[in-house]
Order: sequence, then structure tokens, then C-alpha cells
Amino acid sequence: MNPRLPYLQEKTACLTTEPGVYIMKNKQEKILYIGKAKNLRNRVTSYFRDHPDHTAKTAAMVSQVHDYDFIVTGSEYEALILECSLIKQHKPPYNILLKDDKGYHYIRISPPPFSRITAEVNTSAPGEYLGPYMSGFVAKQTAAEVNRLFQLPTCGKPFPSAFGKQRPCLNFHIGQCMGTCRGKISAAAYAETVCDAVRFIKNGGDKTITLLEERMTAAAERLDFEEAARLRDRISAIRRAGESQDIVDAIPEDTDCIAMAQSPKTSVISVMMYRGGRLCDQTSFYLTDNALTDCPLDEFIPQYYSGKSCKDLPRTILLEQLPEEAELLTDMLRKQAGHAVTLTVPQKGIRHRLLMRAKQNASEKLSIQSGRTGKELLELEELGRIMGLSHPPVRIEAYDISNLSSAAMVAGMVVFENGRPLKSAYRRFTIKEIQVQNDYAAMQEVIRRRLMEYKAAHAEGNTPDTEKNSFVVLPDLILLDGGKGHVSAVAPILQELQIHVPLFGMVKDDKHRTRAIAIYGGELSLRDKPGAFSLLTRIQDEVHRYAVQYMKAKHKQNSYALTLTEVKGIGEQKARKLLLTYKTRRQLKAATIEELAKTAAVSLATATALHARIAQLPDD
Repeated sequence: MNPRLPYLQEKTACLTTEPGVYIMKNKQEKILYIGKAKNLRNRVTSYFRDHPDHTAKTAAMVSQVHDYDFIVTGSEYEALILECSLIKQHKPPYNILLKDDKGYHYIRISPPPFSRITAEVNTSAPGEYLGPYMSGFVAKQTAAEVNRLFQLPTCGKPFPSAFGKQRPCLNFHIGQCMGTCRGKISAAAYAETVCDAVRFIKNGGDKTITLLEERMTAAAERLDFEEAARLRDRISAIRRAGESQDIVDAIPEDTDCIAMAQSPKTSVISVMMYRGGRLCDQTSFYLTDNALTDCPLDEFIPQYYSGKSCKDLPRTILLEQLPEEAELLTDMLRKQAGHAVTLTVPQKGIRHRLLMRAKQNASEKLSIQSGRTGKELLELEELGRIMGLSHPPVRIEAYDISNLSSAAMVAGMVVFENGRPLKSAYRRFTIKEIQVQNDYAAMQEVIRRRLMEYKAAHAEGNTPDTEKNSFVVLPDLILLDGGKGHVSAVAPILQELQIHVPLFGMVKDDKHRTRAIAIYGGELSLRDKPGAFSLLTRIQDEVHRYAVQYMKAKHKQNSYALTLTEVKGIGEQKARKLLLTYKTRRQLKAATIEELAKTAAVSLATATALHARIAQLPDD
């Protein structure tokens, strides 16, 4: 509880209802958070109520607020512009801060002979440097394209010392390298090719083609047809590169594609910029997890475009979903650009593919930090989005009931963490409270037992040990192998125990394949959600396998126990004790009469009869 709350409440009661910007500060006058509001009094009051429904991040910020300032503006539009400017100036810790992956990048031409062309982030190594480039993407793409067009080597072989020592690599055989390692290209010819490549970087394709055509004509006139053919091929390659490359897409206007990938601690926003029908730049922004927003893109867009010149603003911005203040943002961008700017969410076609490319790029950047593949992150995000979760689920628990009629009734629980099985957290349950087959009642018993262990571990005076008991941690999502009937049966238990964890079912078709997600009172189709479908299918298959495996083992154990009770003097408890001591029939058969007598606490005569009955059992 913030001790300054009464003062803050009293101050806020006198605040204006006009639009403006508010600035939260701590005791040291450090700015914690900057926000805008259509109605300053209503918005600021929401922070300082006696019993607010804050998120953990907002509560942490409010607990540090010592005072706040505010600036009244003439309109909500002016408040938006001022907010962007102040955030960029002060960089408050609880606002989204646009830390991008850019720095100064260069293209290096290493010293002769046999220079290499590479993309670099500094100029410490000797050689000639072109740049600086603000975009690492542009520098890397340019170096790769030039090396491919002019067939320059990209391997790590030292020249000329490596001449003739190894066979040419694959790049030579597919026409992407001139095969310098063969030692058949002179230093002068190689240097001339490097000069052509540098000229191409500096002047572009048209001027380079003009010069190469002049040299090709001169070579033909002096009857050097081999050189003329080489130059002809290079001209053709440059022209093809200008006409159709991987980075060229037929889009009619300047377009930015903005997509986001999220993990519990980090979000990455990727911006891919298309100008003149081709991809000209790409950058990614890493957002910290303490920002007071559940919709980072709503804050990102105005900050990202604020202050950009009109020539840097596109005519179309492709998004995964429209921001809450789309109309206000569009107005801001139109005034800044001096031309129409459209925010749109493409559903199909080339624009949708471009947006998904940006989405994939963000996921791959995020996967480097999280240790997961981009595909896994996209699956988790899609699943969370379908289920309406605020964040992709990190820990998922899935349950399945398995039995043979009313015999060997068991359940399996599997755990997926960040989209992968966490087998150390798997658990098995023997159904204890019901004697006849009832999947709903069995599932209720299992979920209740699991959650009661969590409640007991967190009871007053207890210190939960997460290393020894995985039940002391609640999952982000509970999945039941079953339809809406299972969900309806289990949901009241979560309400009764006041456990707030999203609960869904995994529905199968008549061929035992995942078909849909069951919710309380209905279903969500997975027909057009391939990522979520793939992840749920893996989870459902794994929990079913695990539960059936335990059921079979339990059934076999019960069968052994029934066989042992045929011996006079051996009851269910003694048979169970024997099976717990000797895990397999091989171990049971290897036990001596004396060992059996001691384990079961029976006479030698009974142990002798038991030994004879065990010998009749078939081998494993």
C-alpha cells in the first residue's frame, strides 16, 4: 500500500476533466510512467482507488508513485503527440521503450590480394569500408547479393595459400562462386571483379551494366570471346537480380508490415518496410516485460512513427489487429505524412503473406532469446490467441482418464513447458473414490486432488518447495481430454477452490484425432488454425499415451495380484506388497522361498506354495 495514497486521491479529486498527459514520479522525482487521457480526472483516479483491480505491473508502479504532474491539451490528438514526445525524451521504465536491433553497419572490402566483401558492425579490421548503414539487414543483404552476382568466394579459405589444396565447394558447382580456390584466376582478374562489385554497390545496377557492356564490346572487338562471354553472363545476372529477387514483391504502394511475437518476459515487434515494390529494410524492437499495457502495438505505433519525416511514412500499414485508437492514429499519420495513410488488417492474398513474413521474423528473433524455435512460439501464441489468453501459455497441464471397464481406473497428467514436454513433471493418479466407470467423476477427483495439493502447499506457515513437488506451481492452462461435458464437470471445482486457471477440453473426431477446443457451453474450431492444431494434437496424443501406458501396467499388476491370491495364506495386501518389492515377473521368479517368506511375512510352507505358483507364470 502506498502511504501517499490519501494525498494522491485528494489531489486527483480536483483534477480537470479535459484531455491531457499525466506524468507519474517517484520520491526522487524520477519519471516512472507517462500516459495520455481523454479525461484526466477519470484516468488518473483509476490508479489511486482504495480497492483497485490492478495488474501486478500497475500495482508495482502505483506503490512507487510519490506525486504526479499533468499537462492539459486542447484535444486527445495533441495529447497523443505530446505523450510520444515525452516518452522518447524521458524513457520511463513502465512505458514501452523502443530498443531496436539497429546500430551502425558497414560493408568491408578486405585488403588485396583476393579481397573479400563482408557485412561488419565496426571498422576495427583493416580494409576499405562502405557506409555507415543504419540497417544491418541492408548491409547483410547487399554483401550477400554482391558476392552471389559477381561469384566472389564466401568461404573461409585463405588465398593464395589455399590454391589447389582442396576441391572446389558446392558454390562453385552451382555457379555461385568463380572457384578462386582452384588457383586458375589471376590476382589482377580477381581485383577487377572486386572493383566491379564495389562499383555496383556505390552506383547501382544501371551504371554498372553500362560499363560492363562497354567492356564486353571491347573484348569482342579484340576477339577475346571468353572474356566477352563472362561479362555477358554477369550483365544477365545483374539484370535478373533487378527484375526478380526473393526480396521483391508486387505490392502497389509503399507499405510497412508490423507484427509481434510474445513470450512471458519479452515481446519482439518486427517492422518490414517495402518501398517501390521491394523490401528495402527491416528492424526489430525488443520490449521489456514491465510496460503497463496488454496491447504493446497500441503504444508502439505512435512512438515508432512520431518524428519521422514524410518520406519515411508509408501509405499503407499492415497490422495483425487494429489498435484501439485506430482513427486517432490514422489522423496523426496523415497530418505528419501529408498524404493518406491507411491502417489495415489483411485476411488473405499477398498482403497477408507479407504480414506473416514479418510475424515469422519476430518469432525467430524471439526464439533466439527464449531457446525455442520460431515455430513453437507461433504455435503457443496462436493457441493463446484462440483461447483469449492475455499471454501465450508457458506451462500447460493436460489430463486423461483411462480404464478397462471398472478395472484399473487411472489418470495421467502431462506437462508441456514452452511448447515442449516436461517429463519430470508428469504425474499418475489411481482413481480411489469411485468404484464404477465414470469419466466425469474420475476427472473431478483427479483435478480436485491436484489442486488441493497446491492449496495445502501454500497454506499459512508452509514453504512450498518447487524442486520436490511440481504441484506447488499452478499452470497457465489446464486441458482435459474430452468435450464440453468434461469442462462443465470440472469448472465448478476450480470455482469452489478459487483457482483462476483457464480450462478447456480437447475434442476428438471419430478417428481419434484432435478436432476442436471445448469451452464451457460450446466448441472452438481448429480448422484454420494449423499452429494451434499441431500443438494440441501433440499434447493430446502424449497425455493419451501416458494414461493408457499406466492403465496397462496397473491392469497387469492387478492380474498378477489376483494370481498370487490363489495361494492359501496370500491376501490382497500381501500380494500387493510382493508386487511392490519385485517390480517384474523376472524379479519375482528369481526370489528364493526364504525371501518370499520374509517379504510377505508368511510361513515357509506358504512361501513354498507361493514359489511353485510363481514358477507357473509366463515370462515377461
